[in-house]
Amino acid sequence: MRILLVEDDPDLAEVVALGLRNESYAVDLAASYADAEELLRITGYDVACLDLGLPDGDGLDLVRRLGRDPELHRPRRCLVLTARDAVTDRVAGLDAGADDYLVKPFHFAELVARLRALGRRGDVPGSTLRVGDLTLDLAAHRAWRAGTEIGLTAREFSLLRYFMHHPGRVLSAEELLEHVWDAHANPFTSSVRVILSRLRRKLGEPASIVTITGVGYQLAEPS
Repeated sequence: MRILLVEDDPDLAEVVALGLRNESYAVDLAASYADAEELLRITGYDVACLDLGLPDGDGLDLVRRLGRDPELHRPRRCLVLTARDAVTDRVAGLDAGADDYLVKPFHFAELVARLRALGRRGDVPGSTLRVGDLTLDLAAHRAWRAGTEIGLTAREFSLLRYFMHHPGRVLSAEELLEHVWDAHANPFTSSVRVILSRLRRKLGEPASIVTITGVGYQLAEPS
């Protein structure tokens, strides 16, 4: 899951971003309305986490624009993170188009739980993914193949999770880079190929992820 975190407090932003990256999320940071707008013009995000009190504008206005401005990529989900805790503020945020609303200060574990819940909406029930003989426990960050647990790094886990959300679909290296890595990734490196090679080796035989020459990679659906 690729996340846009819009937060003007640099210390809070770095702490939250570090925690989310340790949870295998790809995170891009924006410290202002203008920064967020620029990123949303060029990148599609799975979730946008938006502070409302930004130095150059109201985050609530940005939430409203996400649904109607064709120049901005609309994230699949939007989570408001703000110190505004009045019921009227919560209602305004949800009515503006936010999918969830979390008041500062918050516990990091609750933020992660809410992100997991947003990621499951309209996708799969519960916190477990299963495709063929592959199983992922999204909450515990554990993976199994045919009942045998596989030790995965955060990036490998995130990559496998993305494949398992799209079984049978051919995914290009560019799409994997966009959704599993963040803005710090160099698109000209072999990052996808290297991590994918390690993941395939850990998954063992027969190969679950196959290469579609000239197109991308595919997690084979069970027959």
